[in-house]
Amino acid sequence: LYTAPDSCEGRCEEPYSEEDECHCNAECERYRNCCEDYYRHCQPEGFSSSRDAITDEDLLRISEQLYRADHNKARPTDIAINPQYEASPDETDDQEDRSPQPLYKYVNEELFSKPTYASFIKLLDNYQRVTGREEDVTAEELREQDNFLKEVMKTELMKKLFAFLHKKNRYGSEQEFVADLKEMWFGLYSRGDGEQDSSGFEHVFSGEVKKGKVSGFHNWIRFYLLEKQGIVNYFSHNFNGPWDTYPDVLGLQFSWDGFYKEVGSAFIGCSPEFEFGLYTLCFIARPGRACHLSLGSYSLSIQTYPWTKTTYGNGKKYIATAYVISP
Repeated sequence: LYTAPDSCEGRCEEPYSEEDECHCNAECERYRNCCEDYYRHCQPEGFSSSRDAITDEDLLRISEQLYRADHNKARPTDIAINPQYEASPDETDDQEDRSPQPLYKYVNEELFSKPTYASFIKLLDNYQRVTGREEDVTAEELREQDNFLKEVMKTELMKKLFAFLHKKNRYGSEQEFVADLKEMWFGLYSRGDGEQDSSGFEHVFSGEVKKGKVSGFHNWIRFYLLEKQGIVNYFSHNFNGPWDTYPDVLGLQFSWDGFYKEVGSAFIGCSPEFEFGLYTLCFIARPGRACHLSLGSYSLSIQTYPWTKTTYGNGKKYIATAYVISP
């Protein structure tokens, strides 16, 4: 029986081979290189049912802990948004600007002098947004990546995340965790024809343009800074989360220099480490699947996808994308 190399049908517990596109043994969860149908065919004994499993209950518990640990988030008085028009599902793709005012009425920019914000903002201008254009990473940009990782790892939020993943046997040391964060988020791969033109961080936080449309771009700080410059034009929203403090969640439609984003879901008012930490948690715990979390007793899901065409380390996958699933 022939099975495609990207399926686990008939391949459960097959020994690791670097020739395989994806894997079906108990270790694949740890290395984030399982085939997409691994859970359907193999029902693994490995992490999923041992003490190292990250259960659905674990995810609800740790996400509430991270939510409470976001000490750098915006206070209610730091941000005023003006969501204006709520688009119905059949209006999100019609590229019509139904909101004459900007989304952000006010942001207290003192937030941006906090170390994790300041080091995050420095990263945003490091990228060519059009896919197919090789990224030229300078020594200064590499230092900016290291500085951002250093600053986020000082926060209680990221220390809690590391402690959780360490307990679950995903990382042996904080040093190993930081090195892996650098690879999974900042490691370059090709979305085009072989050019090293993309990374998880660029796609998710800074945004890209692919085939004439906005791709990724799920960050509120980036949006605010570009809207203030007149480069981003807010059109409408199709989802407004139930939170009455920050972080909140918005599903929104906008144009970036004439390129359109049909639904750009984003946390509003969270710190950079909150978003970075939650996306990392879900990428490690539920790559390629919906990851169900709880924030302030409200349910929330995050979708991540691994980049399947190239790997690093022992077959580990880069982040292709991560975003909030708005209902």
